[in-house]
Amino acid sequence: MGMSNLTRLSEFILLGLSSRPEDQKPLFALFLIIYLITLMGNLLIILAIRSDPQLQKPMYFFLSILSFADICYTTVIVPKMLVNFLSEKKTISYAGCLAQMYFFLVFGNIDNYLLAAMAIDRYVAICNPLHYVTVMNHRHCILLTAFSNIFSSLHSLLHVLLVNRLTFCVSNVIHHFFCDVYPVLKLSCSSTFVNEVVAMTEGLASVMAPFVCIIISYLRILIAILKIPSASGKHKAFSTCSSHLTVVTLYYGSISYVYFQPLSSYTVKNRIATINYTVLTSMLNPFIYSLRNKDMKQGLEKLINRIKSQINRFSSRKTNTIHGP
Repeated sequence: MGMSNLTRLSEFILLGLSSRPEDQKPLFALFLIIYLITLMGNLLIILAIRSDPQLQKPMYFFLSILSFADICYTTVIVPKMLVNFLSEKKTISYAGCLAQMYFFLVFGNIDNYLLAAMAIDRYVAICNPLHYVTVMNHRHCILLTAFSNIFSSLHSLLHVLLVNRLTFCVSNVIHHFFCDVYPVLKLSCSSTFVNEVVAMTEGLASVMAPFVCIIISYLRILIAILKIPSASGKHKAFSTCSSHLTVVTLYYGSISYVYFQPLSSYTVKNRIATINYTVLTSMLNPFIYSLRNKDMKQGLEKLINRIKSQINRFSSRKTNTIHGP
C-alpha cells in the first residue's frame, strides 16, 4: 500500500513565511544576513575553542559541538528557504522533504542533549568542584556527546519512518518554510493517530528528559549559590551559568510553544515561533556565550588578533613580491 500511494505524490510545495511577491526579496536579504552571521559567529566560536589552551575545558568542548550542530541545524533549513524566496516554484521533492525532516530533528535533538550536558557540567563545577576533574573527564564528555548523537539519530529515524508510511493524496502544499513534522502530518489523508501518539509520548520524553535534567541541575546550583557567604562569590558563581541559562530559556520557550499542543491547533503563529529556535537561537548563541563569558571573550580576541596578524603578514609579503627586492 505504501509504495503505490507514494507514486501519487512526488513533491511538496513549501508555502514559506509569506506568499506576497513583494515580500520575497526583503525576506531573502534578511535571512541571508542571518545565515551568514550564524555561520561566521559559530565558526569563530569553534576556532577560538580549538586554538586556545585556556578553553580546553568540558564546558567549552560541549559549546564547540553545540556551535557545529547549530551550523548544521540552520544549513538544513535556510539555504532551501533562500532558494524558495527567489523562485516561483517553491517545491521540494518527497525524498528531499523526508531528508530535511530527518536532519532537522537530528540536529535539533543534539542541541537539546548538549544543553543538558552543559547544565550537568555547571552543576558538577559549582556543587562538586573537588570531583570535577574526575566526573567531567574527557572520556565522559565523549560518551555524553556520542549518546546525544546516537539517540537523536534513532529518534529522528523513528519519526521519519512513521511519516513515510502515511498517504498524501489531497494537498501537497506545506504551510511552513521547511518540512517540519506537524505541518506535513496535517496534509495526510490517512490516520495520523500513531504519529501523534509517538510525538506526544516518545517525542515529548526526548525533549522533556534533558529539560528536567537542566531544571534539577540549576535548582541544585541555586541552592549551592545561596549558601555562598560573600556577594562577590555568589555573583561569580552565577555569572558562569548566566549565558547558558539565557540560551536554554530562548530554546525551550519557543520549542514548547510550538510542539506542546494538539496537531489541530497548529497555526501560522507556530511558523513565526519556529524561527526562534531554528534560526534566531543559532545566530544569537555565539553572541550570548562570547559577550557574557570572560574566558570566551578573551579566546575570541586572541583568535581575531591572530587572524589580523596573518592577514597583515600576507599583505606585506604580497607588497614585497609586487615591488620586488
